[in-house]
Amino acid sequence: MASHLIQGRTITMPVRVTDATVCSATYAVSADAARAVIAYSGLDVAEVLPGRAVCTLVFVEYRDSDLDSYHEFGVTFLVRPPGSPRPRASGPATLRNAGAFVHWLPVDQGFTLEAGRTLWGFPKELADIELRLSSPYKRCILRKDGRLVVDMLVKPGMPVGGAAAATPLTAYTHLDGVTRRVPAKMWARGMRVRPGGALIRLGNHPVAKELSELGLPKRALISTSLRASMTFGAAEVV
Repeated sequence: MASHLIQGRTITMPVRVTDATVCSATYAVSADAARAVIAYSGLDVAEVLPGRAVCTLVFVEYRDSDLDSYHEFGVTFLVRPPGSPRPRASGPATLRNAGAFVHWLPVDQGFTLEAGRTLWGFPKELADIELRLSSPYKRCILRKDGRLVVDMLVKPGMPVGGAAAATPLTAYTHLDGVTRRVPAKMWARGMRVRPGGALIRLGNHPVAKELSELGLPKRALISTSLRASMTFGAAEVV
């Protein structure tokens, strides 16, 4: 069982999250625009429709985890596994082995920042992340360097029933010239889902400009909110 020393604390794999609230909105964006954004990673987006890629904005409140409690915001893209040939046609088959490339991942605490960068190569950086989760309408206001990046609201959706089961996830990261694969699992409960269901307002930060060049704000394909527990395994260089 691998262990790592972070700021004088021993962190053992897999890293566990016992309780978190996860809210997200998923958008169809230009595949060429998305490729330009993540070109530095050496990865390629998965085209779910001809010329269309998937970008997901997500905000998370980690209440209990091996990396303490903190807030996080993520900009991710659905990508094909490294080295896989581009399929001849877009569609559901392109999603079979797809993973989530984490392009930007601001957090509001220093310990998880260092751990995330050191253990997995997550592109974590410090930002001011205000979450309002006490009502059915979930809101995140993200500021970086005193500038608004995004103000995001996820409306309540319809409950999705069923017992929580482990969902395997694959995340990809890129930091300091190295691309990594991160295996994860998530157990979801209290999930709510709706078509559309998200409102975003972009600020004047460079990341907001990048999102606008992807065509945001626009109607989301789907939005979700849920409670979750998770595990994150050791990263593998790809």
